[in-house]
Amino acid sequence: MSVTSTAALVSSARSVGRAVGAFNVITLEHVEAVIQGAERAGLPVIISISENAIKFHGGQVTPLARAARAAAELATVDVALHLDHVTDLELLYRAADAEFSSAMFDAGAAAYAENVARTCAAVEWAHANGLWLEAELGYVGGKPDAPASAHTKGVRTDPGEAQTFVAQTGVDALAVAVGSSHAMTSQTASLDRELISRLAESVSVPLVLHGSSGVAFDDLSYAASAGMSKINVGTALNVAYTGSVRQALDADRVLVDPRKYLTPARAATADVVAAILAVMS
Repeated sequence: MSVTSTAALVSSARSVGRAVGAFNVITLEHVEAVIQGAERAGLPVIISISENAIKFHGGQVTPLARAARAAAELATVDVALHLDHVTDLELLYRAADAEFSSAMFDAGAAAYAENVARTCAAVEWAHANGLWLEAELGYVGGKPDAPASAHTKGVRTDPGEAQTFVAQTGVDALAVAVGSSHAMTSQTASLDRELISRLAESVSVPLVLHGSSGVAFDDLSYAASAGMSKINVGTALNVAYTGSVRQALDADRVLVDPRKYLTPARAATADVVAAILAVMS
């Protein structure tokens, strides 16, 4: 298989009424786990690197991105590379050089008019440089800059406003707020299924679900079948990864070789990736 584009994977998933999984990575072991899980499931996958992950790596985009691409080139399934939750246009401008095929520009915490203006600027640059661009409307819970929780009245994406937003900005995909929340460590989020259906009917571009780690598998499957063409997962990987590391270190207090605890952590993370992909695809 090969490194491919996010646009191709999302389009293919949408054409059959399912979703492609996008998994946020922080370390090379995350990258390897995502690919191993996708290979086990026999399904394509999107590797996402967020603005926060780049900050963790000292603000450098290319080291992890190029490592991810190198790993993707060896994969037996199609893999796309995506730059996630970008709030800084200067960081977006570095995406093409780092060989991402797509980016998510996130001005969702801004007022509607500002979101439109900032997203239009991001779309103009992205399309001029060959990138597929996702944006957000509404407030997905769990983000530091979100003004309310995922269940506060008025924070979920309005279908009519979403339709107008897509027309005004020319985005290629839209992340919407339907009850999920970032950084959840248990699958207790409650998705608004009726709203998902209404959004799918109103919006012409693919819909994206963020905060999917906290969503139960039956809701993930429903979301995929009801119009969510890209489903983002991050925290669930970290729960598996960190839990495995903690277990290994607790079992052997003198263990110092990271290979001894990162090998099972990578395997546990791959298990999660394979399970989630099977549900949504």
